[in-house]
Amino acid sequence: MTQQFNSGFSAWLKRDLVLAYRRRGDAAGPLLFFVMVSTLIPLGLTPESARLADVAAGMIWVMALLATLLSMDALFADDHRDGSLEQLLISPQLLPMPILGKMTAHWLITGLPLTLASPLLGLMLSLPAAGFVPMLCSLAVGTACLSLIGGVGAALTVSLRKGGLLLSLLVMPLYMPVIIFGSATVGYALDGLNWLPPLAALGAMLAASVALCPLAAAGALRITSVN
Repeated sequence: MTQQFNSGFSAWLKRDLVLAYRRRGDAAGPLLFFVMVSTLIPLGLTPESARLADVAAGMIWVMALLATLLSMDALFADDHRDGSLEQLLISPQLLPMPILGKMTAHWLITGLPLTLASPLLGLMLSLPAAGFVPMLCSLAVGTACLSLIGGVGAALTVSLRKGGLLLSLLVMPLYMPVIIFGSATVGYALDGLNWLPPLAALGAMLAASVALCPLAAAGALRITSVN
């Protein structure tokens, strides 16, 4: 049973990583969006360092959310078009494990690069030095939550031709706690408070998402495949 769990997870994780490597231009889209939009904030808001520092954490988190949504629609859409999703649904493997592998691959392709690029954007937005480590930690955990929760929305809208807008409407309320605690982690650090409690809350959300989101996505995919 354990071997079946591991094989389903690792096989689809490696598959999606290989496909992303072959489509490097598409995979780099969310990161480019994240960087480009964040660089426009000082132009549209203010070039003053003091004012930028007040909004830096929140703006980086919002940009990370939008960049994640940009790539979320394609999580199952390509597999649905080429028939791979049907093969996955009828395979003898437990369905949540391959889905968890695909969600993990999405985070490695999207969330991890966004996390690693955040210090550069923090410098551009005059984020104080005390906020860099909390920003990295909160984005590493929070973007994983975004990929897992977004995967459920992607599964619900996979059969729709233009499901991107509906996907955003479905997952946005569930993204709100992640944004709140992610920004609070950095805000606590900048105020000189202990920033570990909001980060622990993010960790609890991640644990719940790992346990529940693959199951919810599996059920959604079975419903949409029947319809």
